[in-house]
Amino acid sequence: MDFEQLIWRREAREADLEAVPRMCRESGFFNPDEVAVAAELVQERLDKGPASGYHFLFADHLGQPVGYACYGPIMGTESSWDLYWIVVANGWRGQGLGGLILRETEKNMAASGSGRVYVETSSRDQYQPTRAFYEHQGYLCAASLEDFYAPGDAKVIYVKVLDRFMKSRPVSA
Repeated sequence: MDFEQLIWRREAREADLEAVPRMCRESGFFNPDEVAVAAELVQERLDKGPASGYHFLFADHLGQPVGYACYGPIMGTESSWDLYWIVVANGWRGQGLGGLILRETEKNMAASGSGRVYVETSSRDQYQPTRAFYEHQGYLCAASLEDFYAPGDAKVIYVKVLDRFMKSRPVSA
């Protein structure tokens, strides 16, 4: 894949109201309620801007988003942030784009004062590649909440302490 032609974008656009749910649906990982939530977060950002508490980083190729992350500070904490979503479009998976989006997102979080990033995912077999991805990116499993999503489906919580030197290298697009 041609990562050199990627354009980083931190603001949501109206067109993302269609692109984000499409990428989520096509991934095969998200149920219809989760897809709806992904679109709602884009709408929330469009409506309220930074006051929404939702931050985005889009990777655009030839004017179209091919992946994105949604993240934000955890209210009531000094420097903890959640990574809510990271999605890569079909045709771009398995090429390293997810890791690139994650690293750029971490830089943006660190520049905004984040010291720790938390990620939640499912324990279902379908999500084994997702868990392996986070572990490969330096995230540690901090907790597993049994039967959280459904009987036999735990919420797995990962954490990563961000490098203090990341703060000087945010994506500026």
